[in-house]
Amino acid sequence: MTLKNTNALPRANALDALRGLAILAMVFSATIRYEILPTWMYHAQVPPPNHVFNKTLPGLTWVDLVFPVFLFAMGAAIPLALSRRIAEGWSMPKIILQIFRRGTILGAFAIILQHLRPSVMDAEPTRETWILAMIGFALLCLMLGRLPASWKLSRYQGLITLTGWAACFVLLSQLDYDGERFSLDRSDPILISLANMAVFGSLLWLFTRSNWMLRLGCLVILLALQFASGSEGWVQNLWRFSPAPWIFKFYYLKYLFIVIPGTIAGDLILQKAQNETALTEAFEPDHPQSAPTAWSRSQLILIIGSLLLLCITLLVGLQARWTLETTLISGVMAAAISLLFTKTEHETEQIIKQFYQWGVYWLALGLCFEPFQAGIKKDPSTYSYYFVTIAIAFFLLIISTILIERFNQKRFLKLLIENGQNPMIAYVAFANLLWPILQLLGLEDWIIAQTGTPILGVLKGVAYTGAIALFTSFCTRQKFFWKT
Repeated sequence: MTLKNTNALPRANALDALRGLAILAMVFSATIRYEILPTWMYHAQVPPPNHVFNKTLPGLTWVDLVFPVFLFAMGAAIPLALSRRIAEGWSMPKIILQIFRRGTILGAFAIILQHLRPSVMDAEPTRETWILAMIGFALLCLMLGRLPASWKLSRYQGLITLTGWAACFVLLSQLDYDGERFSLDRSDPILISLANMAVFGSLLWLFTRSNWMLRLGCLVILLALQFASGSEGWVQNLWRFSPAPWIFKFYYLKYLFIVIPGTIAGDLILQKAQNETALTEAFEPDHPQSAPTAWSRSQLILIIGSLLLLCITLLVGLQARWTLETTLISGVMAAAISLLFTKTEHETEQIIKQFYQWGVYWLALGLCFEPFQAGIKKDPSTYSYYFVTIAIAFFLLIISTILIERFNQKRFLKLLIENGQNPMIAYVAFANLLWPILQLLGLEDWIIAQTGTPILGVLKGVAYTGAIALFTSFCTRQKFFWKT
């Protein structure tokens, strides 16, 4: 599935908004006050007040959704990016080389960032630690930043990037980590997972781009490998083998259960873009034609409200462990919501219906898997966790699509869209920019002292997240992107 005219491919704003929502929710979950909020405000397996990880504790909170929704958005972006390369005439070896290049950059980013985290450099950060963390952020800007062509410095992009990498290596070679030095094994687990998914998710899409059944069949093979890895034999040996465990483990492939369904969403978005481009080119510019629409505004509002209610029902029910009741109620709600997807005369309506059908399928699969592996859990992640979160990601993408493409609320979601277009800046900016600034100004301790109640503890997270969102939005508007 490729685009014939790459210049006609519009930006997938609904997908950007979903990615922006995920990354800002990640920031928010890390900046709210600990210990004082309800259990559902934290990871289900790290409950208050002690926040001690309990791998046997099942449940699902909104915090547990953040990473899989981001992975889903990553998977959906793969067809859009690679189809453009194919349409531009890139050879298969060149595309594969680009895929591995991206994975390498993400892997290096994961290792370097972890070494630059203030809490990693020093368990009890000092003034020097906070300054080094900010220097690290500046170096990452040099290493990963891509200057807009309108900037005079853009002509020196290569030199700036090389200088950033060289300076970073010099800095890391001088740092001491509680008696240890730089280590490839010290890395950000989220970014390492993303690096593996960038490679294997892209390769799987590339070789199965014309065959969804084959792509989904690869997940069945992965499922078999996971089951067999628990028994002695060649599969277990293969599963435990890694030529470079600091960057790759078969363990990371489990996230393909989220990324591959995401690529199907990306294929649907790509197909919609093709159809709309063909429709536009079929008419003269002086005589534009608007596609018919069958869904009323009230119908669309009802779809949004119903999907939000379904998502909340899943979170509340699975966290409270009302598994049978949640399954039955969700089934009834899903059937009722399907009645809202009547005639689909518009391209957007058609893709929304397809998103919903896929979402319901993954939801049914996830709820059937729920009793397996002692209930839904994020870590170690269960099949129920993969499939239920995929379903919720599809439902959130539907809501984003309706708001932007049917209600024309792109301006309302602009902050999310701009953060979704520049997610790595948002991911890094708190620990390596905002937090050090607050510490150096002596404000962090004062803020902690003033936010001892649940409401103020949440408002603290809102304020911090808002600051990060505005900073990232500013970078995006200036067309300064981190390319990873």
